[in-house]
Amino acid sequence: MNYWTVIPAAGQGKRMNAGISKQWIELLGKPVLAHTLDVFEKDPLCEGVILVGSKQELKQMQQFVQTFQYTKVHQIVPGGKERQQSVYEGLKKVTKDADLVLIHDAARPFITHDSIQQLVARAADSGSAVLAVPVKDTVKKVVQDHVEETIDRSSLWAVQTPQAFRLSIVMKAHEKADKEGYVGTDDASLVERIGETVAIVMGDYHNIKLTTSDDLLFGQAILLDRQGEKHNAHRTRF
Repeated sequence: MNYWTVIPAAGQGKRMNAGISKQWIELLGKPVLAHTLDVFEKDPLCEGVILVGSKQELKQMQQFVQTFQYTKVHQIVPGGKERQQSVYEGLKKVTKDADLVLIHDAARPFITHDSIQQLVARAADSGSAVLAVPVKDTVKKVVQDHVEETIDRSSLWAVQTPQAFRLSIVMKAHEKADKEGYVGTDDASLVERIGETVAIVMGDYHNIKLTTSDDLLFGQAILLDRQGEKHNAHRTRF
């Protein structure tokens, strides 16, 4: 099934301490945002992308899209103060006849077509689905620097993006949240809030979000590993 994508890229990335918005940081010679958009540009199932940026960076984003010749970026719109508001503004620009919409972090450039296909298939069936991976570390609840409880991690999952929804469902969820002034932890939490069931699709531990400078080291390693895999596959064929 085909889908549209909303990519919020209006965050400042203060925890990165890079002096620029994290989507413009380069990994192996390309901005993070380029690595992210490449995935959707090359996916035949993706019909269009709505890119949401800060008001101060809209011209920069327009020039960036032109330079990299991204044909699937249909609109670049200004975001809001919070990520949730930015996503809502992006959703308003998705064509009304779209069925499925994916919401994906600009700073999560390692998503694969395989994961997207599995996610889209599940969302087409259930209405809402998110990528997630089981939590590997022991999780403890801490109050005032003391452990209050060790949480059973067997049922804990770390949620990623993209998150996929029928457009009608996620719009209803955002409209209700906007009207009531409610801010959720992610888009799925807004959908859960209106009584919809959200399915879990196994994600990939490499599908990390670039949040701190340490993440850039992991990100570069992931890209180099993937380049090595492609190189070896090419050598094998010949």
